[in-house]
Amino acid sequence: MLHQDSFDMDDETVRHGPLWRHALWAVVVTGFGVGFGWFTSSFRLGPDEYGLPLAAPGPVWGYLAAWTVIGLVTAAVLRATAARIPVYSPGFVASFLTFVGTRISLSQRPEPALVCALGAACLVLAALWCAFALRRREGTAGGVLAPGRADSGRLGGGGP
Repeated sequence: MLHQDSFDMDDETVRHGPLWRHALWAVVVTGFGVGFGWFTSSFRLGPDEYGLPLAAPGPVWGYLAAWTVIGLVTAAVLRATAARIPVYSPGFVASFLTFVGTRISLSQRPEPALVCALGAACLVLAALWCAFALRRREGTAGGVLAPGRADSGRLGGGGP
């Protein structure tokens, strides 16, 4: 049975569990991002002057397949990091990046090289999010006081 917190997207905890739970999480988050991007491509986002247009005519399956793969890799990177250190909202980040990439690809119909560049940018952003979580974790670990030492956290604390 799944724990209630296995799909929470806005807490910052280490997500332990078996591999199948991590894989299921990645599939659900990616499916949401791609599905929501596909759904929103049926109407215009924003004003006519600068909003995202409707989905361009033509087949969409290639773009959906590409963003499903990109989304799965992005979700796997975020979930693998969240299984080791606390990462804030990995589900939202993975689904948002996948949604934006899907939505832009369906409305603009870029060449395959540009889709690969968008996918690489998505992975870089996910890696940066994980790096920030790792950096924040390392930054707070040094500020914890040692047991029994009231001055261990101060600069130049000295004293007994």
